[in-house]
Amino acid sequence: MELEEQLVDLLIEKNYHIAFAESCTGGLCSATLVNVANASKVLDMSFVTYANEAKTELLGVNEETISAHGVVSEEVAKEMANGVAKKANSNVGVGITGVAGPSGGTEKKPVGMVCFGFFINGETKTCTKQFGEIGRNQVRKSSVEFVYQTLIELIGNE
Repeated sequence: MELEEQLVDLLIEKNYHIAFAESCTGGLCSATLVNVANASKVLDMSFVTYANEAKTELLGVNEETISAHGVVSEEVAKEMANGVAKKANSNVGVGITGVAGPSGGTEKKPVGMVCFGFFINGETKTCTKQFGEIGRNQVRKSSVEFVYQTLIELIGNE
């Protein structure tokens, strides 16, 4: 069974709804989830918030958080996850922001670095993964796989 099928089944079992706030993945998390026939039972809405203005206006990410930590940070990913869960009135919210490449990396935030926020029933966890310079689309695909694996683990252990 594919990860997205496992996640949809788990969300249905728990009677949870999910929403994504995606930047570097550009909607790939949502698109992958809707490959599953029962996705409509767990997904009502998601946002592709590529621009900083979209993050602040649609998700309520604080401009000061972006200024202090940079848009690619666990702090911004956390606010994205919290904001999308609140906006969608969902149990689960995911925030993803990173540097997919091939350019845009810095010494502190190299290409392939992606920050994640996972909001589940009022509690938010964050983490950062360094996928390396594996190519823009592979960073995006690896991010989606990581999100699904992490959600299955976190929700399954509730």
